[in-house]
Amino acid sequence: MSKKPYYITTAIAYTSRKPHIGNSYEIVLTDAIARFKRMQGYDVFFQTGTDEHGQKIEEYAKDAGISPKEYVDKVAGEIKDICDRLNTTYDKFIRTTDDYHEKCVQKIFKKLYDQDDIYKSVYEGWYCVPCESFFTDSQLVDGKCPDCGREVRREKEETYFLRLSKYQKQLEEYIEANPDFIYPESRKKEMLNNFIKPGLQDLCVSRSTFKWGVPVTFDDKHVIYVWIDALSNYITGLGYDPDGSSELYSKYWPADVHIIGKDIVRFHTIYWPIMLMALGEPLPKQVYGHPWLMVGADKMSKSRGNVIYADDLADRFGVDAVRYYLLAEMPHASDGTLTYEKFIERYNADLANTLGNLVNRCVAMVKKYFDGVLPAPTAPEALDDELKAVALESIGKCAAKMDKFCIADAVSEVMAVANRANKYIDETMPWALAKDESKKERLGTVMYNLIESIRFIAVQLKPFIPETAEKIFAQIGCDIDSYESLSAFGATPAGTVMGEAAPLFGRIDAEKMLAEIEAENAAKAAKEEEKKPAFEEMPQIPIDDFAKVDLRVAKVVDCKPVKKAKKLLELTLDDGTGTPRTVASGIALYYKPEELIGHNVIVVANLKPATLCGVESRGMILAGGEDDVKVVFVDYLEPGTKIR
Repeated sequence: MSKKPYYITTAIAYTSRKPHIGNSYEIVLTDAIARFKRMQGYDVFFQTGTDEHGQKIEEYAKDAGISPKEYVDKVAGEIKDICDRLNTTYDKFIRTTDDYHEKCVQKIFKKLYDQDDIYKSVYEGWYCVPCESFFTDSQLVDGKCPDCGREVRREKEETYFLRLSKYQKQLEEYIEANPDFIYPESRKKEMLNNFIKPGLQDLCVSRSTFKWGVPVTFDDKHVIYVWIDALSNYITGLGYDPDGSSELYSKYWPADVHIIGKDIVRFHTIYWPIMLMALGEPLPKQVYGHPWLMVGADKMSKSRGNVIYADDLADRFGVDAVRYYLLAEMPHASDGTLTYEKFIERYNADLANTLGNLVNRCVAMVKKYFDGVLPAPTAPEALDDELKAVALESIGKCAAKMDKFCIADAVSEVMAVANRANKYIDETMPWALAKDESKKERLGTVMYNLIESIRFIAVQLKPFIPETAEKIFAQIGCDIDSYESLSAFGATPAGTVMGEAAPLFGRIDAEKMLAEIEAENAAKAAKEEEKKPAFEEMPQIPIDDFAKVDLRVAKVVDCKPVKKAKKLLELTLDDGTGTPRTVASGIALYYKPEELIGHNVIVVANLKPATLCGVESRGMILAGGEDDVKVVFVDYLEPGTKIR
């Protein structure tokens, strides 16, 4: 009997930086689902990979002094290494710089163009560089990117567009007819109410202001923009081709589920389905937008200094401990949190105590009381029934939670068996039974039930902490690890010889470990501080020289972008003289014109005029900062006030 195919994917990781633990959560989550489906008997194809084109990559590579390809090769290698380090079992690792992918993307673009689903026009609107996304005025949140909250900038360029509006009604009808397509329900409501029903605007799908992308075959000024390039990976990785697809594609498409972060649900449930509709291909069965993993209450960010990497955690606590925390701690529909305190607390409570201690002492008791040979359960009592029932019921409960992607709840169902087994030890008191020779058979039955319960736990832990599961099988001397073997309680053969009892997870001294981490972080921070260039003081000047600088308060009465200069804004100032003053300032990446108009600033009023990109600049406004420039506002002073 052939196995039923099951195709599951992660979003492909963007090769801008080494992924932090929040990014790594997705690959572990998807791996757990893939492993579980394989265990259930499905023929699973699990794909992940990297998204490697775009303006941001081009800029990062330029800053690093290397080619974009060299840059993405390095970061893609780091991403793949972390996937491997976390023991994930992907079947395909696709890169959007792979030749076959790029050629297929070009064919997809050309097909959509030929059938008039893509057309050329001019785009003018707001653009977020980090997200590489365009937005209308109504889509901005407080004037900033609705996805990442960063500043956006005004862009105008010739581009090709995908006719989203043409497929709006068809998409809306599909979502309504397939209530599980967008999951969970809250994400579906957000997409329908905030994006689809208000009206879809056609999507920019090419760029002409940078070169690092897949070239448009019939227009060498343009490269194919990120979403057609990136989203197509889900089918190009299976061998899709507009001219005739592979057997692999026919077997596995449509995908059973795309596992993605909640911040990119819009792209996967609006842009991607419409692309597929236009291509005449089936839509994926489901898109699950999972929550974020936060550090404390904050999203991980290098600028915040709160980034934690998966490989660093694995070095300190072990791979399975990292996997366990990610899967057991993350809620189903709300953001999870990671702190070292919570990690150690969960490690000690669940892994060292509940699970590790259970396995260790049960194997040790079989060795002590029965010379390591598991006896037959010949003296059952009513007390045993509850333990057996909890073990057997956990199978269906865990599967039901997995079907809904409630992974933490599924893990909890497995750990409930371990908790019940520990309680069973307290109830039966094997050490007391061992003192009475007449109760030898009862002691043997108790030990059999415990070892069989541990086998149930180990089988069900295989998708979550696979290395630990294998260690448990080795310690209980049993290799009956199939999912089918859990249909009845009692598959472990009497006479099984126990392996060596060894701690699965050593208990962590929290106070000592936290002190070590704090010391290491302080040392890293000091080292980073050493790398920073020393602050160079300007040469001292006499008071007479400073007195020559005319600093005065001026009100921004108008402001607009400077054409052909992405960094410049043209400010019109009222400096109290009665004559408007024009100043060109390089703050366009940090402020929108409307954020400046009406505010009072400090201007160097006697600076020699200079012409910048066609604008005569008579002065300079005061601002400070490196990565995040801030203008000095003095709204409490009147225009014309001299700064002394």
